[in-house]
Amino acid sequence: MHDVEKVNTMLLNFREREGKCVKAFTKWMVRHRAAVIIICLLLMIPSVLGMAHTKTKYDLLYYLPQDLETMKGQEILLEDFGKGAFSMLVTEGLSMREQVELEDAIKQVPHVDSVIGYASLTRGALPLEILPESARQLFRKGDSMLSAVFFDDSSSSEETMNAIQAIRRIAGEKCFVGGMSAIVTDIKEMVEEQEAIYVGIAVALCAVVLMLTMDSFLLPLIFLACVGVSVMWNLGTNYFLGEISFITKAVAAVLQLAVTLDYSIFLWHSYREQKTLTADKDEAMANAIHQTFTSILSSSLTTVAGFVALCFMSFTLGRDLGIVMSKGVIMGVLGTVTLLPCVIRLLDGAIVKTSHKPLLPDVGRISRFVVKHYVALCAALVLIAVPAFYGYSDVPVYYDMSRAVPQDIPSVTATQKLTEDFDMANMHLVLVDAAMPQKDVVRMAEEMRQVDGVRNVISLDSLLGAGIPESILPPDALRLVKSDRCQLMMISSSYVTSSDEVNAQIDTLNGILKRYDPSGMLIGEAPCTKDLIACTDHDFTVVSLISIIAIFVIIMIVQRSVSLPVLLVAVIELAIAANLCIPHYLNQEMSFVGPILISTIQLGATVDYAILMTTRYKQNRLSGQDKKQAVEGAVAASAQSILVSGLSFFAATYGVGLYSNVEIISSMCRLMARGALLSVAVVLLLLPAVLLLLDRLITHTTFDMKAAR
Repeated sequence: MHDVEKVNTMLLNFREREGKCVKAFTKWMVRHRAAVIIICLLLMIPSVLGMAHTKTKYDLLYYLPQDLETMKGQEILLEDFGKGAFSMLVTEGLSMREQVELEDAIKQVPHVDSVIGYASLTRGALPLEILPESARQLFRKGDSMLSAVFFDDSSSSEETMNAIQAIRRIAGEKCFVGGMSAIVTDIKEMVEEQEAIYVGIAVALCAVVLMLTMDSFLLPLIFLACVGVSVMWNLGTNYFLGEISFITKAVAAVLQLAVTLDYSIFLWHSYREQKTLTADKDEAMANAIHQTFTSILSSSLTTVAGFVALCFMSFTLGRDLGIVMSKGVIMGVLGTVTLLPCVIRLLDGAIVKTSHKPLLPDVGRISRFVVKHYVALCAALVLIAVPAFYGYSDVPVYYDMSRAVPQDIPSVTATQKLTEDFDMANMHLVLVDAAMPQKDVVRMAEEMRQVDGVRNVISLDSLLGAGIPESILPPDALRLVKSDRCQLMMISSSYVTSSDEVNAQIDTLNGILKRYDPSGMLIGEAPCTKDLIACTDHDFTVVSLISIIAIFVIIMIVQRSVSLPVLLVAVIELAIAANLCIPHYLNQEMSFVGPILISTIQLGATVDYAILMTTRYKQNRLSGQDKKQAVEGAVAASAQSILVSGLSFFAATYGVGLYSNVEIISSMCRLMARGALLSVAVVLLLLPAVLLLLDRLITHTTFDMKAAR
C-alpha cells in the first residue's frame, strides 16, 4: 500500500513539474511573439519550394496494387516493347499518303514510342483490300482511319501528357485523340486552372460564416491566415512523399481548412475566458494554449484516426490522401498553439476595436425542445435509421474516368467519335508467349472474335494466317508487335469501361487466353478498371471497420466508458448513412472514391461534435444535476460551437462542390458539405435524446460517473 502511494505521489509531482514547464514555455513563446511569427512565416519559404517540386499523378489506375496481373502486364509491355500508355487516334478525310505523313510526324514527338495502324505497318504499300473485311473495318470506316499511339511512359507522366498536347497541335481539327492518357491530360489542365479558385472559394465562404458567428470582424481573417500558413507547411512537406494524386492536391487545402478551423475557435474562447481570471494577457494566453492543446489533442486524434484508416486501402490513393491529411491535422494543431496565439496577442487591440455581437441567434435554446420531446426524437432516430442504412448499403457508383469530366472536352469527344465511327469503346491488349505456334494464335484469335461485344482481334499471326508472309512487313513494324518474349495482340470492344458487359467479356476472354497460354495477360484500361472495382469493394469494408475500431478505442480511453464509444460512433454512422443513402434514392451515381473517403472523413472529422456534447453532459451529471438538467445544459453550452464548426466545414467544401466541373472532386466536396450538416443535426437533436434515454446505462458503464448513479 505504501508503494502504491509512493508511485502516485511521484506521478503527481511529475505532472506538476511537466505542467510548470509547459506553462513557462508557452508564456515565453507569447512574450516573444514577434520572433515566433517571423519563424513561422520563414518556414513558408521551404514550403513553397517543396510544393513546386512535388509531382502530381492524374491516373487513378496507377494506385492499383502492383502485384495484380494487369499491372505486371503493363510492366512487361514497357520492358519488352517500350510501351507504357497508349491513345487511340481517329482521323477524318485523309488520304493514305496523308495518313502515313501524319503518323510519321507523330512518331517524331518526344516520348511517342510507336504508332500502330495500317499506314504505319505497311507504309501504305499494300492495298487495304488484301486484308479480311473484319481487319479492314478495324483500320478504316468511311473517310475515318484509326491508329494506336503508344508512349514510353505511364498515362499520368508529365512526358506523356506533353506528348498528347503536341499530337493535338500537329494533327489539328481533323484528328481526335482518345483513351485514358488523353482524359488524364484534360483533367490535369482543368484541375490546374481551378485549384487556386477552390481555395479562394473556401476561404471566402468560411470568412462569411465566421463574420456572422464570431464576435470580431478581424478574428476570421486572423484565423484563416494562420490556418493558411499551416496548410502551406503541410503541402510543402509533401515533397518528401515524391508525388501525390490530383485528388489529394485539389482537396487537401480545402479539407484541412474545414477540419482544423474549429481549433482556432477553441483557442479564442479559452483565451477570452482566461482574460476574466487574470489581468496579465500573456499569462491568460499561456493558460489558454495549455487548455486548448489538451482539449484539441483528443479531438485531433479522432480526425487523424479517420485519415490513417485510409492508409489501409489496397487501392493506394487512400494512403496518399490519408498521409497528407493526417499531416494536415497535425500541422493545424501546431499552428493553433504556436502561430495563432502570437498573432492574436500582437493584434489584441485591433480585435477589440472590431468587436461586435454575433449576428446569428443563440441556438442553445433548442435544448428545451430536445429535452421535452426526447422520446419522439428517439422514435425518429429509429425511423430514419432503417431507410438510411438500407440505402447506404447500395450506393450507386461509377468507375469510368470519362464520366468524371465535362462531356464536351476533347478526350471525351474523341471517345464518342471512336464509338460512332468504329463501334469501339475500348481497346484491350493481350500479351502471349512469342513461341506460341502460329496456328494456335490464329485459332485463339478466332475464338475471341466470337465473344459478345468483341469487334475484332488483330495480331501478327492472325494476319499472317490470312496469307500475308511475315517477310513483307518492314523490320521496324515487326518489332512493334513482337519481342523475344511476347507477342502483342489488340482486341477492340464495343463495351464501355466498368460496365457489367465489359467485365463479363474480360472474364470470357481471360478464360480463352489461359487455355492457350497460361502465362498470357489481358491488360488495358477496362481490365485494370475491373481490378479497381474488386479492390475498392474490399477497401470500403476494411477502411470503414478500421476507422470505427480506431475511433471507438480513442473515445473509450478519453471518456473512460464502454457504452459511450458505441453510442457516439453509432450516431455519426447514422449521419454518414443518411448522407450516402441520398444518391441511392435519387438514383444519382457518384465516383467510386466518394463513399470510401466520406465514410472515414465524416466519422473522424465530425465525431468531435458528439464528444463535445457528451463531455459537457458528463460534467453536468457529476456536478449533481439530474439527467434532464445535464442534457439541457450540455446542448445549451455546446450548440453554438458545434453549429459554427459544422457551418465552417460546410462553407469550406460546398462552394468548391458547386464550382468544380471535375465531377470526382465536385461530388466529394458536396458529400462532405452535406455530411457536415447532417452530423450537426444528428448531434444536436438525436444524440441528446439518446443520452436521456440511456442515462442509466451510461452512468453504470462509465468509469468516472459513479457519483452520478
